[in-house]
Order: sequence, then structure tokens, then C-alpha cells
Amino acid sequence: MQLRYSFRLYPNGPQRSALARAFGCARVVYNDALRARETARAAGEAFPKTGDLSKLLITEAKTTEARAWLGEVSAVILQQSLRDLDTAYRNFFGGLAGKRPRMGAPRFKSKRDNRQAVRFTANSRWKITSGGDLSLPKIGDVRVKWSRALPSVPSTVTVVKDAAGRYFASFVVETGADEALPETSGQVGIDLGLTHFAILSDGTKIDSPRFLRRAEKKLKREQRRLSRKAKGSSNRTKARIKVARAHARVADARREFHHQLSTKIIRENQAVAVEDLAVKGLSRTRMAKSVHDAGWSAFLSMLEYKAARYGRTLVRIGRFEPTSQVCSQCGVRDGPKPLHIRVWECGACGAFLDRDINAAVNIAKAAGLAVPACGARVRPGLVSAQRVETGTHRDGQATVVGIPAL
Repeated sequence: MQLRYSFRLYPNGPQRSALARAFGCARVVYNDALRARETARAAGEAFPKTGDLSKLLITEAKTTEARAWLGEVSAVILQQSLRDLDTAYRNFFGGLAGKRPRMGAPRFKSKRDNRQAVRFTANSRWKITSGGDLSLPKIGDVRVKWSRALPSVPSTVTVVKDAAGRYFASFVVETGADEALPETSGQVGIDLGLTHFAILSDGTKIDSPRFLRRAEKKLKREQRRLSRKAKGSSNRTKARIKVARAHARVADARREFHHQLSTKIIRENQAVAVEDLAVKGLSRTRMAKSVHDAGWSAFLSMLEYKAARYGRTLVRIGRFEPTSQVCSQCGVRDGPKPLHIRVWECGACGAFLDRDINAAVNIAKAAGLAVPACGARVRPGLVSAQRVETGTHRDGQATVVGIPAL
């Protein structure tokens, strides 16, 4: 499978200027190709092919005075910009045909977009130098902060500039089957929530870090300062970057939490069961901010690809399974319960059940995992005592089956 490894880049002044030119040229070629195709569609003509667009918008455009500056950047990133447009159209038409989730039509790019990116393939002759720098054509050797080694030789590298003004190098690498972890006997069901981020069927509860809620005070202060700055001023640009950096810190902390938790679960369990949540529907309720702060979709995506990478099994059960309505001890369903009820007693077997742990156990059972249900019980129900065990001795000492208690 293919994976992406991202590392922080630290370009100097001339390199930042060269990257800005590369972002701008790739954006212009993308917009020119999109305009040509939309013009053909409006006229009822066939879409021009990528090869014709490449000849017209890159090769011939470089010889004109209006587009002569396209020759200042590597031609590979301009070709990749056309391929990105092809991918955008393919995804759009695939969504209309029902072959993939629906996506919007390709749109024109702006120099004010929060994210700017260019991609270099192997034929552009980029390389990692012996000193650990990233050598890019017509840009130079850019310093990289390596946090770990790449598992294989990367095929492409994408240079990204985010809204906070940070630069990243994203490498695409191919991983093999030799990364599969040794088999283990662990099997677990996971119920995701807001008060507790994840509840495991073995009774473990992981508290929700609530990164956005904790940073909300600072975010409000920076956003308030941004709103007071005059539009178009340098101070407004500085304030916007401060807001973007504050949001980036929240997103980075959340992503790190998801990575650590998903890796721990995948390493300790051979099979994992989760519920297919309707995140889009929940994000339209009054709990929308907390749902987005939790980041359930990103966490489940990490579990999915890590399970495939390390030879584990991930099972998704339907979102309409009554996991909170069924007793995990006896299997009796006694109907829905309000959210404020966190502990309930089964009317059939008398077991006192924790709502979240009970749901996690039922998720594991629905996925066919052999998970013991003892973790769902809070305490055993009251059982009627035998006749010989009832009452107390005349002197006040309890008796157990006729034997005086010591």
C-alpha cells in the first residue's frame, strides 16, 4: 500500500521566493486548463485532451511574452498541475455516477487559498542529498527536519505551504507485507463518544482531550484582534497568520493523539470492531463543535489503514445496531434510553450495566468477536438469599449457612 510521510521544511529567503513562483505558475496553468475546458463545455464541444492542453498552455505559452515566466520553474510541476485537474474531473463525474462519494465541480484556484502545493515526480530529478537536504529543481537544497527514516525510496514529493506559513515535504512511499505485526489474541470493540473519546469492551475508558475547547479562549482573543485590523494592511496579515498558527497547533495536537491511540490499539489487538458513525448528521446538531473537536472520522481512517498495513482485522458494524438498548449479559432488548442515563439495570437478568462499556461489548459481539461481556457489568444484581442464610444470630453476629461467623 502507498503511504504519505510528511516532514517540516525550512527554506531560506531565495528558496521561499522560488517556491512562491512555483506555486503561482502551477496555479496559472491549472486555471488556464480549467477555463479552456469550461469554455468547451459551454460551447457544447468535447473536452480538450490533456496532451493538447499541455502543448497549448505550457510548451507554446512559454514562447509568448505574456507567459514567458513559466520557463522559470520546472516543467514537471506544470504537467502535474494538469494531471491534478484530470483527477478533479474524474472524482466529480465519478460522484455523479454513484461510483464514489459526491464531490463538487473543479474550481479556480486563488493565490489567497490557505493551501498551496506543487508536486515533483521522479523524472524531475529531485533527490535527498547526503547531508539530509531536499534538492528540488530550480529551487535548491532545502533543509528538512527528519523525524524518522523513510521505509522505502519515495516515488514523488509534494511541497506544501499551509495557512500558517509553514512548509512541508510530503513523500509517497510503497510499503510491503513485511511490516505485518506478530499475531496476538486480543480482540476489542470500540464505542466512540464525547465525554470519553473511546470506550473499549474490556472496560478501558480514554478521556476526550477536547483540544479545541481548551484552546478556545486563545482562539477567541486572536480572532478578536484580527477583526480589528484594517483590511489589506500588513498588521491584518500578521494577525491572520497568528490565528492560523493557533488553529494549526490544535489540529496537530489532535492528529498526534489519534496516531498514538490508534497505533496502541492496533498493536495490542488482532481484531478491532467499530461502529459506522453518521458524522455528517451529528455535525448538524447542537453538538457539532464537540463532534468536530473529537475528530472521529480521522481516527477511524487511521485505524483502517493501520490495520491493513500491520495485518490486523478491522470490522465496521452498521450504525443502526441497537448497541445501547441490548443487555450484553443476557441479550434482552428493552428499548432506547435518554442520554443522561449512564448506568442502567437489565429488567431480565438484574445486571447493572455501564451504558458505554455495554455498547462497546455489543459492538464486538455484532462484529463476531469473542469478547467477554463481563466488562459491561458495573456490579452484580441482587440475588435472593437462601433461607438458612437470612437473618442474624441472637447476639448480633452474622451466620453463614449455620456456621457462626468469626
